[in-house]
Amino acid sequence: MSKALLKSTAVVSLMTLVSRVSGLVRDVVMANVLGSSGLADAFFVAFRIPNFLRRIFGEGAFSQAFVPVFSELTEQNTQQAKQFVNATAGMLALVTFVLTVLGVVFAPALVSFYAMGYADDPVRFNATVDALRVMFPYLFCISLVAMSAGILNTVNRFAVPAVTPVLLNICMILAMWLLVPLMENAAQALAVGVLIAGVLQLLFQVPSLLKEGYLPTFSIDRNNEPMRRVFRLMLPAVFSVSVAQVNMFVNTVLASFLVTGSVSWLYYSDRLMEFPVGVFGIALATVVLPSLSKQHADGSDRDFSKMMDWALRWVVIIAAPATLALFVLAVPLLTTIFQYNAFTENDVHMSALALKAFSVGVCGFIFIKVLAPGFFARQDTKTPMRIAVIAVAVNVVLSIILVRFLQHTGLALAISIAAWVNACLLYIALRRRQVYLPERGWWWFLLRVALAMLAMWVTLHWLNVPDQVWLDWSLSERVLRVSWLVGAGAVSYFIGLFVLGVRPHQLLLKPHRGHNDDD
Repeated sequence: MSKALLKSTAVVSLMTLVSRVSGLVRDVVMANVLGSSGLADAFFVAFRIPNFLRRIFGEGAFSQAFVPVFSELTEQNTQQAKQFVNATAGMLALVTFVLTVLGVVFAPALVSFYAMGYADDPVRFNATVDALRVMFPYLFCISLVAMSAGILNTVNRFAVPAVTPVLLNICMILAMWLLVPLMENAAQALAVGVLIAGVLQLLFQVPSLLKEGYLPTFSIDRNNEPMRRVFRLMLPAVFSVSVAQVNMFVNTVLASFLVTGSVSWLYYSDRLMEFPVGVFGIALATVVLPSLSKQHADGSDRDFSKMMDWALRWVVIIAAPATLALFVLAVPLLTTIFQYNAFTENDVHMSALALKAFSVGVCGFIFIKVLAPGFFARQDTKTPMRIAVIAVAVNVVLSIILVRFLQHTGLALAISIAAWVNACLLYIALRRRQVYLPERGWWWFLLRVALAMLAMWVTLHWLNVPDQVWLDWSLSERVLRVSWLVGAGAVSYFIGLFVLGVRPHQLLLKPHRGHNDDD
């Protein structure tokens, strides 16, 4: 089981890595074309609104409610599972179509609410409204894409859903290359690229769904009980799985009152922070949720707990050094990746401050990706919702306080602290209910990881150079030096783990024979 899970996680991670690298290329092109201009801010704000709803009706609340129910039905009755897919697809398409129409009609009101600071800047306001109207149909397409991903992941077809986001990045790159020079509004040109990507992503799912026999026929059956259960489970899950988006919404509103460029600085730093979260955290969560759902349906409580323990240890192994690397190498990474043409030295410094603040929350963000499925797999969506409410409240209070002293950096730090609050409360709830019982050896395991990270920090500190040197270097010098730094840091970390006795076989799931010790 563990080797199969590791293989599936590796497949999803590899495909997600391809997606994230293409996304990084997209952001490099965007930084060079738009920088931190008013049009860049306009596009980022417009893109976040359908993305916020996508997290609800796409891979967020909907997927977390859909996968456990679908997994249960596939174990019991294939024909009933197909009827459930048809009814759910029909209802999801209807709801997202109505939301899309409303979004297009009321785009000015949405922008006024989401970016209140743009009210006194008609150029940014109108550019944001225009881009939002073009992009809103993306919600309809990507919601059905996310449902397709839930189906394919449940039947162990992970590669297609994981690589699908590459199409969005390719379309946006082509839009910047082909459409931006032709259109008066660069934000609107990018929005056209997003809309085309949504259609292509949806069509890309069709062959795999046909092969598995689950291509939906979009029936409207309000009496389909499993479908009704999904939407009942989805309501409380809407808030819990969208907490990061809610927090980003709060911060976007506050950032819209700050100096021009603040939204862009938060965007570029967030994209780098999301790299390890996406490549590993989302990949791990994608694989773990269907497996946990099946174990819960089988009544395997002990195996359920052991799988969570396995996933949490892998989070520590990967996310902890990623946190350190992002914090120490903030300026080298931003300079090497983005600092050309329209992206200035000031943009590097401002984005680096935000990236350091975001890096504090990397482990918290990834822990949430593993801990929340512990509830969703058991079809408990209310507990994560209550915890998410607390986390959002923490973010709102801290954002209002910290933005006064730290500007956009305070907003990033508030999100990171809120992520840790969310993760800790999820962990406490799982422990209190004895859903998760940690295996032996955790303290010794954490100590060894910490010592390996110390070796990594010494290596990075010794090999790094002052920030101004990075800004003065050419592209080739930056790329060679940052590659050397990242490679040396990774090697020192994993050698440290090996010397301290951490071996790959100790992180495999073993058949249950009482408590296991990884020492």
